[in-house]
Amino acid sequence: MPNTLHIASYNIHKGFSAFNRLRVHELREGLEGLAPDLVFLQEVQGLHLHHAVRHTTWPVQPQHEFLAGSTWSAHAYGRNVVYDHGHHGNAILSRYPIVRADNHDITTYSFEKRGMLHAEVDIPGWSRPLHCLCVHLSLAGRGRRRQFEMLAERVAEAVPDDAPLIIAGDFNDWSNQANPLLAERLALTEVFQNSSGRPARSFPSSLPLLRLDRIYARGFHIEGAKVLHGRPWSRISDHAPISARLVPRDGSSTTPA
Repeated sequence: MPNTLHIASYNIHKGFSAFNRLRVHELREGLEGLAPDLVFLQEVQGLHLHHAVRHTTWPVQPQHEFLAGSTWSAHAYGRNVVYDHGHHGNAILSRYPIVRADNHDITTYSFEKRGMLHAEVDIPGWSRPLHCLCVHLSLAGRGRRRQFEMLAERVAEAVPDDAPLIIAGDFNDWSNQANPLLAERLALTEVFQNSSGRPARSFPSSLPLLRLDRIYARGFHIEGAKVLHGRPWSRISDHAPISARLVPRDGSSTTPA
């Protein structure tokens, strides 16, 4: 039974650097070195026929399967944007079994398709599944506010009040409008807000200025959180990955001894 969960969230820019150089192999190496238990990924390329022809090292597998490799035995993918030559969306990689996964369309503008991937993870020794929601929200403030409501409604409908919960992803929320709603309405704690009083700067990866990426948790003590900026991460994507170590609260998610 794990005493601590290591979580990471990363907008991987479809496997390309900020300058559109293919970095999916370095990405897999970096994630394997980081070795989190759960990885929340955004902008994951499920299929791209043009890239497969153009790049000789383009993986044969969908990116979430390629990145999972032999490290994360379970994975879930939700396609958000579909086009004639492929699709992309969110993914969750897990060391533990994913017993259920559903993808939900939270698009607020037709030109900007967005999704929310909800997975339930069965962690050995825990009395109930861990609920994981991976999101990528709108660039527009009005659209994000509606998506916050959709997110809150999903949690209220599908996640028991006493179940452990993690929501992570690219919130595009540089004005920090999500925090009051999610912290107060859903009793969630943002992992960086807990230690430093505000979410972390994660974009752009070369010199993070904007606070776009988040990890929210319920039912955990936060042991630590960090932003992984500088090399090699700044060469891999336009976002920096963020990570946290979470300790289950007594009685909230583990089976009594």
